[in-house]
Amino acid sequence: MNIIRPEEYQERILPVPPFQVRIVSYRLGEEFHCSVDNVDPGAVVARSQGATRAEAEAKAVERATKRLETSASRIQP
Repeated sequence: MNIIRPEEYQERILPVPPFQVRIVSYRLGEEFHCSVDNVDPGAVVARSQGATRAEAEAKAVERATKRLETSASRIQP
């Protein structure tokens, strides 16, 4: 039985106006995985995977940005 453990774990916080998001990425085997969550309350907004960290993060951030823009337009008075 092969056990695959996350490697090259990285976490950072970026502003995606009007929110702050946490980007978490890591490698499982030959593939990178990424998740983007809203720092407060910490709900996962988007996930993705790719051959490289940059690819996985770019896809997840793009999805998260679209979703957060929609949310922001709903809460604007």
